[in-house]
Amino acid sequence: MDDVPLLLAHMQRLGLPTILDAHFPTHGGHQGLSLGWLVTVWLGHVLSRADHRLNRVRPWADQITTTLNAVLPQPLRPTDLTDDRLADVLFALSDTPRWAACEGALNQHILRVYDLTPTTVRVDGTTASGYWEVTEDGLFQFGHSKDHRPDLPQVKVMLATLDPLGMPVAVDVLSGQRTDDRLYLPIIERVRASLGRTGLLYVGDSKLGALAIRVQLQHAGDHYLCPLGRVQLPVAALDALIAQALASASLTTISRPDADGQPILDAAGQPVVSAEAWETSADLTSEIDGQPVTWTERRIVVRSPAWQAAQRHALERRLTEAEAEVADLLVSRRGKVRPTTPDEAAAAVARILDRHDVAGLLDVTVQAEAQTRRVRAYRGQPARDETTYTLSLTTARVEAAITAAEARLGWRVYVTNQPAEACSLTQVVLAYRDQYLVEHPIGRLKGAPLSLSPVYLSRDEHVTGLVRLLTIAVRVLSLLEYGIRQSLAQEPQAEPLKGLYAGQPSRGTRRPTAERVLEAFDNLTLTVVTLPTQVIRHLTPLSSLQQRLLALAGLEVSCYTRLVEHLSEPPREISER
Repeated sequence: MDDVPLLLAHMQRLGLPTILDAHFPTHGGHQGLSLGWLVTVWLGHVLSRADHRLNRVRPWADQITTTLNAVLPQPLRPTDLTDDRLADVLFALSDTPRWAACEGALNQHILRVYDLTPTTVRVDGTTASGYWEVTEDGLFQFGHSKDHRPDLPQVKVMLATLDPLGMPVAVDVLSGQRTDDRLYLPIIERVRASLGRTGLLYVGDSKLGALAIRVQLQHAGDHYLCPLGRVQLPVAALDALIAQALASASLTTISRPDADGQPILDAAGQPVVSAEAWETSADLTSEIDGQPVTWTERRIVVRSPAWQAAQRHALERRLTEAEAEVADLLVSRRGKVRPTTPDEAAAAVARILDRHDVAGLLDVTVQAEAQTRRVRAYRGQPARDETTYTLSLTTARVEAAITAAEARLGWRVYVTNQPAEACSLTQVVLAYRDQYLVEHPIGRLKGAPLSLSPVYLSRDEHVTGLVRLLTIAVRVLSLLEYGIRQSLAQEPQAEPLKGLYAGQPSRGTRRPTAERVLEAFDNLTLTVVTLPTQVIRHLTPLSSLQQRLLALAGLEVSCYTRLVEHLSEPPREISER
């Protein structure tokens, strides 16, 4: 039984069965559970067992029938959770117009229940690979793989999440060969429609920085925050901004607080500097449908000491590896092909420098001593002069170029159209540094417990439906986690949660993850004993930690205790775990 009653009660609080049934009604001849309740039970299996495979749901449900029937509006039927029925659920969820309406209703309900005011939305993309057949117009295509599996077809998933929950508010499932920069505006438009408002701050990576996207957001009354890549900000322009920042002698020091809002201190007790920043602005003009759009863009030039140190270490490593490879170029070895002419040596050196990205930082001189000998005529071949070379290489570091390259390390330029009155320089830098808030739900989607990859389905509609189903699961986890953390934050004098970490019973936390909360409900058992005249049910008593977690999540202990009061038909099993 474990965490299943908690999950079902939490999903009921979110209104999942009701909202799904309102937007995905079943046909008149349908018998058994509605689509909303099928999704709710299936998500209970996914989150409790970390397995989204269709053929695992029915055997699992057979083991906890009493637990499920205590919640379901009607007893579970043998045909309710079969592979075919669940495949029909996925097909229904793949209906894009219905899904968009359902997603909007779910978002609005969550905003009301948790009293949230949206201000910041983060957008990012990922891929999911699988062993699929590639078709011309299909969803599964080869493309740039974020799973580091370019040999496998993939689908592209664009996700928009709401701060500070990290909760998905919109998801797009697209063919795997598409690039991210063309996918930002469609999902942002769906976020506007879903949340019913403009004026939000959209945070994304450098692909959000395309001028065509920035002007659209400005024109729509929204705000953006992203770094500029080399396409939007060439190296010469970046160097000019860095020079201005260093010449200003007024870099703002930024220290990042920890999860509890307290400053992070170094060994000397001083706040750790996470960034240094300087701000300027630029006036931009672009067009939409032939009409000019003009605005002032804030440009924040940021240097990260940690990133600078990491880049300096990487540069030194590349220089050392390039020097070693150049030194080995002319070494004789069995089976090794060596350059035999100065031109061949120079071309090989250029390839090495390009491969290690140190061109211009190493000065490699090719020295050649020519020896010419006369070759006599032989078997119809005329006499000729043959020249061979004795080659040697000398390598020296170009210190001035290396110093100039190091001066550019650790710098980025963030751009935003949000006024300074609404978001200060420090807030802009810290807002982008919170980009993990969208990366975390993507990690949940692709890792445990949802495990989107690998995908065991082959039809486009089923994969689309599965991704949408799993984003609902991410919502469930995000809101469970957010609710408990908010409740703990409102009780600053209360004792932190202890007992969530295996082997560390005294370790406390005020920011538990949803995964650890669910793990705390392992090994709960409902035992059913059937006698000739009565049915006896016994539930493992809830620990004080489990009772406190339920209270912090806004749930009643009765979501467990009612199981011993439920008067359903006796199950075939002796116990449910």
